[in-house]
Amino acid sequence: MADLDAAWTRLEAAARAAGDKRIVEMFDAEPDRLANLTLDVAGLHIDLSKQAWDEAGLEAALDLAHAADVEGARARMLAGEAINSSESRAVLHTALRAAADADIKAQGVAVMAEVETVRQRMKTFAEAVRSGAIRGATGKPFKAILHIGIGGSDLGPRLLWDALRPVKPQIDLRFVANVDGAEFLLTTADLDPTETLVIIVSKTFTTQETLANAGAARAWLAEALGEEAAGQHLASISTALDKTAAFGISDERVFGFWDWVGGRYSLWSSVSLSVAVACGWEVFEGFLAGAAEMDAHFAGAPLERNAPVLLALAQIFNRNGLDRRARSVVPYSHRLRRLAAFLQQLEMESNGKSVGPDGQPARRGTATVVFGDEGTNVQHAYFQCMHQGTDITPMELIGLARSDEGPAGQHEKLLSNLLAQAEAFMVGRSTDDVRAELVAKGVPEAEIATLAPQRTFAGNRPSTLLLLERLTPRTFGALIALYEHKTFVEGVIWGINSFDQWGVELGKVMAGRILPELESGAVGRHDPSTEALIERLKV
Repeated sequence: MADLDAAWTRLEAAARAAGDKRIVEMFDAEPDRLANLTLDVAGLHIDLSKQAWDEAGLEAALDLAHAADVEGARARMLAGEAINSSESRAVLHTALRAAADADIKAQGVAVMAEVETVRQRMKTFAEAVRSGAIRGATGKPFKAILHIGIGGSDLGPRLLWDALRPVKPQIDLRFVANVDGAEFLLTTADLDPTETLVIIVSKTFTTQETLANAGAARAWLAEALGEEAAGQHLASISTALDKTAAFGISDERVFGFWDWVGGRYSLWSSVSLSVAVACGWEVFEGFLAGAAEMDAHFAGAPLERNAPVLLALAQIFNRNGLDRRARSVVPYSHRLRRLAAFLQQLEMESNGKSVGPDGQPARRGTATVVFGDEGTNVQHAYFQCMHQGTDITPMELIGLARSDEGPAGQHEKLLSNLLAQAEAFMVGRSTDDVRAELVAKGVPEAEIATLAPQRTFAGNRPSTLLLLERLTPRTFGALIALYEHKTFVEGVIWGINSFDQWGVELGKVMAGRILPELESGAVGRHDPSTEALIERLKV
């Protein structure tokens, strides 16, 4: 612990020293800066040279990673030890994209035979639906899938579909997550139930929102097809075979996964069956392969050349060294527009903790607030605040080096904005430059005195730039695995368990108490505000 405390102290001192410097000037002071802070891994180019750390800051960050024993924690995770200590579970989402003959164990029990069995079942089912061998009750092939889930059972597959869907899919894929009935209504309004397959994703088959939407979907199917025939349009991702059978889903259409896969890490599993059907198995297989490539890099690369480790250390340098409590993720890709929403769950659910596995308070601040949307749209929304606001918010800017989609010339325009923003955040624009421009335009001195400060950009805003060679199943899989491992490294250094989510439960339990009160009119004991609202809203 003494070594770890000393490493934290060195990091914080290095961050204070680096914070007094301008990032753009570090390139002259450090001739090897670009080489040391750029990596090419699994089809991704990662540039951390515009981050706020100098050489001493990077060295202090790496020392902190060693002191926190990131390498040992990595080895324990990959060995299948029960690193999710509060639930006594291994953490092995990496097994879901591993080769069938890999030697992977969860707490000493080999897992790959079961993983491969489920993968082959998924493949067989996906190909049968796509070929028309599996059809609906009226004999029509399925032309649409309605995917019902929430949280990790929705965010990952939804992002995966957006990223990799064909322009004109053979099978359309729609998602319903919110218990708000408007989403179900709007999503199904133009679907034909005789041509729609409904896939319900809930490990325990007890999630309130998912079961409400599943019930609505079954009623929608039954109205068109009859109660018995509706079952031919249902499949599920669950381990609760008794509950799925009671719902009318045959066992051969239920696909399971394991306790060592957390919900927010489950898109590599049968949870993404709907995407495997709608995109085709070869697309899903490529997605797994890209993640496996990133896994191999994470497992074997030294910390100073390890992409997930460096990405995590950049965030810790900003969060803990420079007290920057938010981070924006902006993909310059319409297909990746939901990435920030996915990362909100991955990072904020994983690392939004204030207590460690020993029950003691965390010694440093943990997860940052993650927000973002697609570029160039956000340039016309919140980038004003990012450039000239009083707070400095680090960013990740993500782009595609090449794209064949869309009208000629538009991708170059997109890239020009991506590169310009990254440069502008770092370089800024001095008051002297602004004054010179205004003088050249003949603006009176009295106006210049007030205008020049308003048009000045301080710059020195840190960013990381990630480029995918192209958006392919392989590169997208590598990108998501990169963020998964980054999240793990941060949790190790902060001394928290990244793989439980007790904070999700409290509101769900309380909602279970309030629902019958809204329905029956018998209000229980709550705070005065909640009691008044229940009285106002009860049926």
